[in-house]
Amino acid sequence: MATEPLRCPSARCEAGSLLLGIVLGDGRVALASDLLVVDEEFVRVAREAGEPEKRFRFSSKCVKAGCRQWTGDRCGVIDAVLDHLGPADPPPPRPSCAIRDECRWFHQSGDRACAVCPLIVTDAREMAEEGVSSEGGTPGP
Repeated sequence: MATEPLRCPSARCEAGSLLLGIVLGDGRVALASDLLVVDEEFVRVAREAGEPEKRFRFSSKCVKAGCRQWTGDRCGVIDAVLDHLGPADPPPPRPSCAIRDECRWFHQSGDRACAVCPLIVTDAREMAEEGVSSEGGTPGP
């Protein structure tokens, strides 16, 4: 298991990031079994159709304090989602994930993070409004 650098599982659509999954019609994220490195052409085409972060999930290096979601020593996104859900039942089987060994959320919260990961959609509007670094996400609908 990796210790550093860890990957943000809810990053912006930028060249060099990894395509982690696709947002389905029901708002859940279908995680990709193979990772695709996003290039400039993907970014251009994806942006032409609207905010790519509403249709896809991306991963890139966790920038810690360079992200507005950083709470000082951990990512606040997964903590907020898990706090919102309350006490944990035994987590369901983990979904297949291509970045688990390097995932910031998994390193913070283990299987509970994996259980809710497909429910989280990145909200790029908040990032753009606040001039945030490329990484960081918020819970979906």
